[in-house]
Amino acid sequence: MKAYDEVIEFIASRAPRALIDFQPSAEARQRVWDLIARQREQSLSPEDAAELQHYLELEHLMRLAKSRARQLLAS
Repeated sequence: MKAYDEVIEFIASRAPRALIDFQPSAEARQRVWDLIARQREQSLSPEDAAELQHYLELEHLMRLAKSRARQLLAS
């Protein structure tokens, strides 16, 4: 078991359907796309780079938790 599996299990087991249905707002998605576009064109400020990195880490965690939630609902 990986160290983060415990956190993923916790998130996924609380409200699996709500977790699966969750989508970031249009504003949040646009902000991320803007940061990615700016990163390709120029370097980001340290604050913007940290924001983008944190978002990408959270997105990865959410993908793992959604996958686990689907497994829980299927069993």
